[in-house]
Amino acid sequence: MQSSPRSFGRLSRTIPSVGVCVAVLGVAVSCVSGVPARAVTIDWVTVGDPGNPNDTINTGTTPNYGAVADSFQIMKYEFTNQQYTDFLNSVAATDTYSLYNASMSSNARGGITQSGASGSYTYAVKPNFGDKPVNVVSWFDVARVSNWLVNGATGTSSTETGAYTLVGGQTSGSAVAVNPGATYFIPTENQWYKAAYYTGGSTNAGYWTYATQSNTGPAAVTAGATGIGSAGSTGNFANYNQAAVWNGQTGNVTTVGTNGGASAYGALDMNGNVAEWNDLTGSADSYRGTRGGSFLALGEANLSSAVGQLRSPSFENGVVGFRLSAPVAVPEPSTYAMALAGLACGGSSMFRRRRAR
Repeated sequence: MQSSPRSFGRLSRTIPSVGVCVAVLGVAVSCVSGVPARAVTIDWVTVGDPGNPNDTINTGTTPNYGAVADSFQIMKYEFTNQQYTDFLNSVAATDTYSLYNASMSSNARGGITQSGASGSYTYAVKPNFGDKPVNVVSWFDVARVSNWLVNGATGTSSTETGAYTLVGGQTSGSAVAVNPGATYFIPTENQWYKAAYYTGGSTNAGYWTYATQSNTGPAAVTAGATGIGSAGSTGNFANYNQAAVWNGQTGNVTTVGTNGGASAYGALDMNGNVAEWNDLTGSADSYRGTRGGSFLALGEANLSSAVGQLRSPSFENGVVGFRLSAPVAVPEPSTYAMALAGLACGGSSMFRRRRAR
């Protein structure tokens, strides 16, 4: 399998998390007692230039990738340990679907701890790991995050239907197809590829070899004592080659957005840090894909547009994380209903969209 000059408006949406259990004006809002209310904020960039062709130069093989018919959104940053911890605290008190992997705690490159017993599990981020990308997550875990967001991101939001219909608590086997109309979903391989490597600006603009808007391999970032990448958010850099040394690890995850310049559409860390799940074509299949390379990738070629991997959907590893996609316009509950729900939840944040510069 095969594993960019105009930027678009960036959007941020805050999803209400847990609070006191009520229902207001037909909007179900629920919370988990004992877990502080938090809001899951996701920053998005828009990938435009719909109708662009596949990349036939950087890949040079069949099939080629990158053609997308419609505009869409993709997360500006990789999904972080803090965001995943908020998800776990909302839905994984019993962790019926094995959303938590013990390596998140035991491994020095993991960022989340679990406390308590089944039925009352709570989760917390390790020091300095909240802004690092979550890892050791399977495709099924990511599908359940998508479902949770589609269904309102509350303590009673289903993780089993929405973007993906998972039957019988499925955590292994073939990945299911994405449902039509999903408002949060795992990007297809073409969507991920375009967001990373397309040069932007028109429908025939071409592709970069690397997701830092470059045809030259990026330099490897180092890291400070708390895991902040040395590059900031500019320049031809990426977290790879085991160069980010901190927390006693030669090669480690680093703070999202601190590892070099963005793609043409404004998405950061699409090369290095963690490799990211993609949904291939979005149809049911016994495989799913990962792209972008990781902090352990040796050699710039492993970050290039020519490299992608096929994985079992149940694959979990410390070098794999994710970011999600969404339609350009995501339906939202009425502001009035969500405002009342927020008051009933003791100040839980309501859905909102703001334009960031």
